[in-house]
Amino acid sequence: MLENITVAQLKRMTLKELLALCEEIREVITKTVLKNGGHLSSNLGTVELLVALNYVFDFPKDKLVFDVGHQCYAHKLLTGRYSEFNTIRQKGGISGFPKREESEYDCYNVGHAGTSVSAALGIAKARDVKGEDFNVIALIGDGSFNNGLIYEAFNSLRLLNTNILLILNDNGMSIAPTVGSMHEYLEILSEDIAQKNKKDRHAKIFERFGFAYDGVYDGNDLEKMIFKLEEVKEKLKIQSVILHVLTKKGKGYSFCEENPEGTHGITNSAEKFDEYSEILGRTLTRLAEKDNKIVAVTAAMTSSLGLSNFFKKYPERSVDVGICEEHAAILCASMATEGLKPYYAVYSTFLQRSFDEIIIDICGQNLPVTLCVDRAGISGADGETHQGVFDLSFLNFIPNLTVAVPKDINEFEKMLEFSADFNAPLAIRYPRAGKKIFNKREKIVCGKWEILAEGDGKYAVIACGERALNCAFNARKLLQNNGINVSVINACFVKPMDTEMLDSLKESFILTVEDNMLIGGFGSLINTYFSAAGKVVKNFAYADKFIPQGSVSELMKEFGISAEDIADYIMTNENR
Repeated sequence: MLENITVAQLKRMTLKELLALCEEIREVITKTVLKNGGHLSSNLGTVELLVALNYVFDFPKDKLVFDVGHQCYAHKLLTGRYSEFNTIRQKGGISGFPKREESEYDCYNVGHAGTSVSAALGIAKARDVKGEDFNVIALIGDGSFNNGLIYEAFNSLRLLNTNILLILNDNGMSIAPTVGSMHEYLEILSEDIAQKNKKDRHAKIFERFGFAYDGVYDGNDLEKMIFKLEEVKEKLKIQSVILHVLTKKGKGYSFCEENPEGTHGITNSAEKFDEYSEILGRTLTRLAEKDNKIVAVTAAMTSSLGLSNFFKKYPERSVDVGICEEHAAILCASMATEGLKPYYAVYSTFLQRSFDEIIIDICGQNLPVTLCVDRAGISGADGETHQGVFDLSFLNFIPNLTVAVPKDINEFEKMLEFSADFNAPLAIRYPRAGKKIFNKREKIVCGKWEILAEGDGKYAVIACGERALNCAFNARKLLQNNGINVSVINACFVKPMDTEMLDSLKESFILTVEDNMLIGGFGSLINTYFSAAGKVVKNFAYADKFIPQGSVSELMKEFGISAEDIADYIMTNENR
């Protein structure tokens, strides 16, 4: 049924046929995600809601804006992408998020939380200015409802004088369980009908912004959803509406229903790696036993960042602020002014949202906050919105900030131990997973690098981070087969650089390798340093482009960061 479905056919189906379609969608999503990886529980929970939306509204004329977008799989299957669905999140395949370049049914690219209401309002205002006639729907989860950007958008609804439908998909989860006062507020609205007066009183907050509130309904009840959406569609002619629905994350797959956090994101990696997040959690917990000033802060990703045990052992020193990265940074800064030692654990891609606060609040006050920057570098199959390839570039130029990049998980543990007594802003960036492959280093000294392999004095490869060093050593092996021996240097501090070692280098050819953009990154710093030194510098870093989805190895090779690329450059230079 699903293979040949069109939106026109969907609208002619009976309720029984639609229910069967929902089950088929779940089967396809589950089978594909278990093979390719991806977001499972969030997509299983929104199947009926998305079938109902496609049944009632007229996409792509009407516009559906997803928040984050990791719940869009059913929408993709219903809008002509069934034949490509087995390629989701694969290199050259369809995206795991809405993407305008992919389909006319995807009206806005997303990947980070909190943007849907602003985007929907902008589209609706453009519609009004141009005198067009279509509906605009924002689909947002309760986790994203904690994000402050939502309320900035709410605040301009009356000013913009336009109408949108906001569907609040409430499943009590973001990636971790939803936290905070807004979550408690939504729970009140979700209580039994016996609390109707209390609910009505609380719902008035949305009316003050300019929304008519309608809820709460079972978002997994397809018949009810179709009826309610048809009703709300009429209301949209005169006002904006919030439709509050409850869905079950992982619906239809018992394992997901019982483990919604653990099955939010599924990985398809078959090779065994150690998780840097495990080292973070274990080491920080150990350090906190001796130092009662250590505090851990996350933004709705406690388990993903390896901090579950820390939160259990030290609940009074654990803070999950929800999807509020800017707030988390200021919270860390302010706690540090009072003598605490905050560790802010966050994915590189989400750290971008804290940029201003890192500059002004943390570094501007020179406070001992440690940024634990997880998923740095290529993150892989989630594509452009999740690649952590900008952090070195936007952290490097901030005064007072030290930037460290461990060569492996052993050095990461040592850096965390070093951080405990480091009385200034510090960022430690690391990928998701790695291996214990390099010699142990007994002591970390700020700004000091190490020579991991001696060469013959002509070529030096300076690499920062495990992936870059792997490329360097693999290139060294390839070159040794041709009688060329290169030095390999571990640039474990990008800022400050080890200028003493740089000044001592006898090699006339310097190669830099990093898992980051070239512009503003480590290589650009080396270029500047050697600009008048008479050395030849070659950088291996990502070009000035957004990096699409694919595996880490595929993408590094595509962008010219591989052992073969490094060896080819040196061999070409030798043969000139």
